[in-house]
Amino acid sequence: MTRIVYVNGAYKRYAEAAIHAEDRGFQFADAVYEVIEVLGGRLVDATRHLARLNRSLSELGIPRPMSDQALQHVIGETIRRNRVTGGIVYIQVTRGAGPRDFTLPAPEILPTVVILARSQRRGWAATLAEKGIAVKTMPDNRWGRCDIKTVMLLPAVLAKDAARREGAREVWFIDSSGAITEGASSNAWIVTAQGTLVTRQLDSHILPGITRATVTDVARAERLKVEERPFTLDEAIKAREAFLTSATNTVMPVIAIDGHSIGEGRPGPVVQRLRSRFHHVAEISTV
Repeated sequence: MTRIVYVNGAYKRYAEAAIHAEDRGFQFADAVYEVIEVLGGRLVDATRHLARLNRSLSELGIPRPMSDQALQHVIGETIRRNRVTGGIVYIQVTRGAGPRDFTLPAPEILPTVVILARSQRRGWAATLAEKGIAVKTMPDNRWGRCDIKTVMLLPAVLAKDAARREGAREVWFIDSSGAITEGASSNAWIVTAQGTLVTRQLDSHILPGITRATVTDVARAERLKVEERPFTLDEAIKAREAFLTSATNTVMPVIAIDGHSIGEGRPGPVVQRLRSRFHHVAEISTV
């Protein structure tokens, strides 16, 4: 099947989709993005994702390229043209193209919008979740505004590559105080010996994860206690369970951190419960 990508008002064949050589997203990482799960041809938590996209744009002073309604129409059309029923849609908005200059361009420069949809192998995450994954910790060397979902991902890319060379699938970053912030592309959670779910509070050091927010809703619906606070590596290693959340993984059990088994070394009941209930609580919207 020919893949179709939306670029600045036109639907292009994958090989023909292109942006300007002096686009600021390409030259300065002056851009934001969102990844939304597609389930049964519908969007998961679209309202929260688009709200976060708008916040990221606002924090960087990038004009909104279109209304949420128009954007959802384009997203839906991209999904339909690619016949995606299960997978992800990727949205990227840059400040636009112009002569390379550190000074921000004039307001009349239009943002660049790229949207693509991709199918994913059915059940891959569920298969992975049956066994759980290992993570490796590393010092957090990213910029100080991780709450903005920018395309400036090189530290995360290099960290993930280092982790995977050591047999881990994800990285958990540790800040200068010794607390875990989040994963390279996920939010980090533990379940204490008392059964309390702990994840770092929202601040400039972590991304306000959409799946994180929905999992919090799931936990409270299941009458599980949630604490938003920093936790240390030692706490994580001694935890009853650990897991991460992201749009592509939903809820993924973490069974080892830096080679230390977590709990019984296999996915625990709390994580399995959260995973099984996630799509019953998440917003599922037609496009």
